[in-house]
Amino acid sequence: MANKRSVIKAIKQAAKRRVRNKSVESRIKTFRKKVWIAIEEKDKERAEKNLLITLKEMDKAVTKGIWHRNEAARKKSRLMKRFNAAFKESKEANASKEVQVATETA
Repeated sequence: MANKRSVIKAIKQAAKRRVRNKSVESRIKTFRKKVWIAIEEKDKERAEKNLLITLKEMDKAVTKGIWHRNEAARKKSRLMKRFNAAFKESKEANASKEVQVATETA
């Protein structure tokens, strides 16, 4: 254990920060997993809802200094890429159905 008061205080502060940072990290991981599960289940509404929350939490982590802004940008980009890839197929399927309906009624 350290002998100087300033070092003892620094150790206590680091411990508090570590607990706070770990809770934020855990929260973000939980929401990312919820997004992944919703994507796998093809539940767009739930995925979109959790995606927005996750992005917001990532931005907060950057603001609080828990994450570097590039780390957040990279993780947000990967998450959005996964989301868009999963639901791009459904968009194309809906568009082709609309085109078929339009040609049948015409």
